[in-house]
Amino acid sequence: MIDKELKRVEIKSDLGLERIVAKGDVTQIKKCWHFYTSGESIDAMFYTQEDFNDGMNRIFTVINTYEVLLLSFVLMDTHVHFILYGELEASSRFVHEYIRRTSMYLNSKYKKRNALSHIQISHQIIDDDRYLKSAICYVVKNPVNAGLPYCSWDYPWSSGPLYFRHADSWTTPKWRLGTEDLVIKNEEIRKLIKSRVRIQPCIRVIDGIISPSQYVSVDIVERIFRSHKAYNYFLSTTKDVDIESRGGAISNLTVPLSEMRNNRSILMGELFGMTELRRLNTTQRLHLAKCMKTRYNCSTKQIAKLSGLIYDEVKDYL
Repeated sequence: MIDKELKRVEIKSDLGLERIVAKGDVTQIKKCWHFYTSGESIDAMFYTQEDFNDGMNRIFTVINTYEVLLLSFVLMDTHVHFILYGELEASSRFVHEYIRRTSMYLNSKYKKRNALSHIQISHQIIDDDRYLKSAICYVVKNPVNAGLPYCSWDYPWSSGPLYFRHADSWTTPKWRLGTEDLVIKNEEIRKLIKSRVRIQPCIRVIDGIISPSQYVSVDIVERIFRSHKAYNYFLSTTKDVDIESRGGAISNLTVPLSEMRNNRSILMGELFGMTELRRLNTTQRLHLAKCMKTRYNCSTKQIAKLSGLIYDEVKDYL
């Protein structure tokens, strides 16, 4: 992870943190990226709460080995988003290593060999502060836009709960109150992160999750937005089209994926006598998509994603 103190001047310059900005001005920035994966070719990356918790701790393990800063992230059951600051090569290596280790985890726990070997990893350059604010808010709003029963500031597997929080009221999350457990022993750390990567000897843990405040650059994000008011403005006004127009569509799902995955399994059993999507060929997947569209009346983007098909290739057939 980048040493923020050592690179303080460079970070301020690249992100325009000390520039005096008039209302409506746009500041050019450098070395910021939006990385995301496609969930169209896989069943899931995270199946259970334990999988999500391990996925969170895995971020901490991997980011400590690369010269990048994490500004925002979200883990969804079929895909992930990361907003990163750093050189493109280091940022890309971080994301690919995270996916590689997640694939190893799936193989170890579920015997799914090479489960993520064909997953598509994409990125968009972020070259001005307005788009950076929109991208950060798009990422933390992902669970809301997917129809999950969360607000953006309380989804437990993202950086959303970190920004602009207070430590002096009943609404304060307990990590702000300093009530985390401190894990000090090396063997406890290795058990928690499932790795022998050398980590600082004392880390903060909340309910088995390494506190994301230890690897997300919350202070920088708050300086980017400058105020609670600005953050809430972008949180309420950011739309998918703000992101899609910069580099391809990112699906906005309208029905909770967890519910539709159960419906898909039931329908696959009825149609094909199996429940693993990877065993279906293209013709079977298209038939599955049409049946789901008819039975459940969901959005075409969601149906394509659940069927493991590319939306742009099948939208006219659905």
